[in-house]
Amino acid sequence: MNDTIAAISSPFGEGAVALLRISGPAAIGIADAVFQGKVRPSEATPRVQHFGAVSQNGRKLDDVLLTVFRAPASYTGEDVIEIGCHGGVLVTRRILELLLASGARSAEPGEFTQRAYLNGKMDLTQAEAVMDLITAQTDLALHAANEQLEGRLGERIREVRETFLGLLAHTEAYIDFPDEDIDPDTNATLLSKLAAASAEIEALLATAARGRLLREGVRTVIYGAPNVGKSSLLNVLLGSERAIVSARPGTTRDVIEEVINVRGLPVRLIDTAGVRDSDDEIERAGIERTHRQVARADLVLRVVDASAPRAEGPSLEEDHPAAATLLVLNKADLGEHPSWKGVEAIRVSCLRGEGIEALAEAIVARVSLGDTSRRDWSLAINARHQASLQSARDFAEAARVALSEGLSPEFVAEELRAALGAVGEVVGHADTEEILGKIFSSFCIGK
Repeated sequence: MNDTIAAISSPFGEGAVALLRISGPAAIGIADAVFQGKVRPSEATPRVQHFGAVSQNGRKLDDVLLTVFRAPASYTGEDVIEIGCHGGVLVTRRILELLLASGARSAEPGEFTQRAYLNGKMDLTQAEAVMDLITAQTDLALHAANEQLEGRLGERIREVRETFLGLLAHTEAYIDFPDEDIDPDTNATLLSKLAAASAEIEALLATAARGRLLREGVRTVIYGAPNVGKSSLLNVLLGSERAIVSARPGTTRDVIEEVINVRGLPVRLIDTAGVRDSDDEIERAGIERTHRQVARADLVLRVVDASAPRAEGPSLEEDHPAAATLLVLNKADLGEHPSWKGVEAIRVSCLRGEGIEALAEAIVARVSLGDTSRRDWSLAINARHQASLQSARDFAEAARVALSEGLSPEFVAEELRAALGAVGEVVGHADTEEILGKIFSSFCIGK
């Protein structure tokens, strides 16, 4: 934390502009050493862009715009300098090398945001939301990340933590001052407060599934026999010719994966090899991959040829009875075979682009149980939050049992203390270096 760090904060590659960031106690001094303009960075008005040049040994590297953010009113809570330059790979690299030679060190992935957390600018849930915001692929994921960044999840967690803290303080009062005339809550009241905290934990845990869908996307496998239009369906949903379409069976032998936005949900479409009996070793390997993908899927689009008899194709229900499935009758433009009459399915024509909107609605309804604009999706915990909250729930249940059975208050206090620590891990009140390392290692350098 005593070091001054620097990094390129814009994506690698050529562009119109690039951004470099410096943070730490020597940030303004380093800027004074490399920047030539009408005012020195140490005398510049904060949060105002100043035009000048970055020079090395009297030789100008580039014209830049420099902005000063003085501690604590900055992203990291430290003195921060941002330098906007032309977006060439070489010029950006040369400016970074100059900053490092002037006393900064290269920032680790996520170190700017880690410093923001350590300096109290945000809690851990907000720090994680920064990365969710960067990687969001749909409006719904973006909205959820913004809600978390504003502290909505942290606020809910802190309310639960305060409840456990109050329960623990009350229990320890009995232990530390058994002879004092303390006006105690009855066991019934303590149990009621504990039940309320547990219910809130359960409500938060219920958002884990939607959190995974928003962050990772809905794993949606396109499954069926050869030549039923699986690759055609992928191409239509993508709006581009991503997969090769051929009348020859076995054209698709490997897994093709692409992400699309369906009503705000990121959907990971996975086109797979057609399932059939085959003597071809490579095709059999592709079919085996298909079955592995189905086993991991959130949703399976079972595609069949609507113009062919119903008995055609593999039995998905027999091979994967637990798979969540939508039946898609393709080639509706060729006429529907009588055997499909009355069968509940989404009827589409990839050739004509018909029925695709109905399929999108069905996908959303199946994985999100209704309207994706509902407010519940603005709160979605991640896997780390889930593990901590599950531990807190178990400790709270143990405390409830101890209270109900009239055990010594020491036993109750021990379980409440553990629950308090588990909840605190979510927002960072009980952080460890291992937790921080795991979180910030997933960030890009410069953020």
